[in-house]
Amino acid sequence: MATATACHHGMPLRDCNVLIRTLARRGSFSRVMAVYYDLRARGLVADSFTYPFVLRAIGVLKLSVEGRKAHAGAVKTGFRWDAYTASSLMEMYTMLGRSDVARKVFDETPQRLLVLWNMMMRCYVRCGHFASAVELAEEMEKSGLTPDKVTLVTAVTACSRAGDLSLGRRIHAYMDGVFGFSLPVANALLDMYTKNDCLDEAVKLFEQMPERNIISQTILISGYGLAGQLDKARALFSQCTEKDLILWTAMINACVQHGSFEEALALFCEMQMQRVEPDRFTVVTLLTCCANIGALDQGEWIHQYAEGRKMKIDAVLGTALIEMYSKCGQVDKALQVFAQMQGRDAAAWTAIICGLATNGQASRALELFEEMQICKAKPDGITFIGVLSACCHGGLIDEGQRHFQAMKEVYQIQPRIEHYSCLVNLLGRAGLFDEAEKLVSDLPVDKDTMPLFGALLTACKAHGNVQMSERLTKRIAGQDTRNPDVNVLVSNVYATASRWEDAIRVRSKMTHPTIKKTAGCSLIEVKV
Repeated sequence: MATATACHHGMPLRDCNVLIRTLARRGSFSRVMAVYYDLRARGLVADSFTYPFVLRAIGVLKLSVEGRKAHAGAVKTGFRWDAYTASSLMEMYTMLGRSDVARKVFDETPQRLLVLWNMMMRCYVRCGHFASAVELAEEMEKSGLTPDKVTLVTAVTACSRAGDLSLGRRIHAYMDGVFGFSLPVANALLDMYTKNDCLDEAVKLFEQMPERNIISQTILISGYGLAGQLDKARALFSQCTEKDLILWTAMINACVQHGSFEEALALFCEMQMQRVEPDRFTVVTLLTCCANIGALDQGEWIHQYAEGRKMKIDAVLGTALIEMYSKCGQVDKALQVFAQMQGRDAAAWTAIICGLATNGQASRALELFEEMQICKAKPDGITFIGVLSACCHGGLIDEGQRHFQAMKEVYQIQPRIEHYSCLVNLLGRAGLFDEAEKLVSDLPVDKDTMPLFGALLTACKAHGNVQMSERLTKRIAGQDTRNPDVNVLVSNVYATASRWEDAIRVRSKMTHPTIKKTAGCSLIEVKV
């Protein structure tokens, strides 16, 4: 092939087209462009066999200027009206981030064949414009054009992502009554139902399918996992005679979503015994397990496994490793992973900042937050939880207040209860009760804000501030008189102030049969 590429200079157009097609199918898009440039330089005119592959190469290589030139050439030679050239133009513009121009090409095409409708829908789905894809599918439905399998699968995918099931259900009825059963369409419908909280419809469809494959089973197992029905996921998994990597990963992920982390790790061991090699998605799921149960040994082994398989430590895998090491208390290893990561995104920065804050390294966490801003990575609400938590651990009052204001005013992020809790903790620990009380004065008292008031009551106990404790207790009592955690905190405040009769009085409220204190629990990893 290298010899053929080197000798293409004298080739006629037909042979150039064969070479371009072969190179494109092998992913050698730079060589495609080299052949294209040469045939143009020799005065040859590209045709409908040239443009589809050249336009795809332009899209993959992000050559915007060349894309406009090729488009102009297709218009000039008349091949712009060829359905496959027009379809390739639409795909090229979508890959260049110009779905609006792709739609213009579609609208200007005088004869809209099915291939053009399918491509435009695919373009919208690829760009994440799912509602537009659904609208286009409905427009095609009204036009009376008969869809094919590609049309139906693409339209159902758009319906699933847009959360618009009305068209999806009509497609389901169309498949049953007119089109006839199609396994790819049925699987797309299964996926739509499971991802939009319609598990009963998914199960009904699955049971009525005259033909199923491993994809059907994987989709339904994932659906059971999303719905928290782990027993049904297990039952279906055990019935599967063929189990590939994706099916194993779906079952492991269902366990993780249900909080059955030990079971997920046991499944991984069983998967290895079946000689099924995990990929990066499986590894990320398993690292989440290790992080949640503090299984450092398994986490380190999985890290070594990923390195041994030459898996790229990108943003997704790197973030999972950072979270695992941070939650296991190995923040130095988390920093090592972060330093080696390729293509850090906002999630990776957030993970390391939160990890450092959780492990008491406030100064380093804030330093990395400054670096994150310099790198133009945009922080989100979770990032600021880490930042404010770092300020709280470090007792950095001014910095905490400054970051809280910047979150609201600079980044336009609406504070959540977690943000208020961090700042209330910070102010409360410093004894700045008036400022802390002012911060929570406009917040309602409900089950979501209760941890916030609990944090302030804890600060009152530490500083012996009985007056504020009583004010907060009266405010809470107006909404929730049977919260055992609040009663315990108030009782402790009285005890700290040696007001024993008041402490006993509050404690006596907890003898009511409907009031039960939340039991504490601990988790340890035993090495044997």
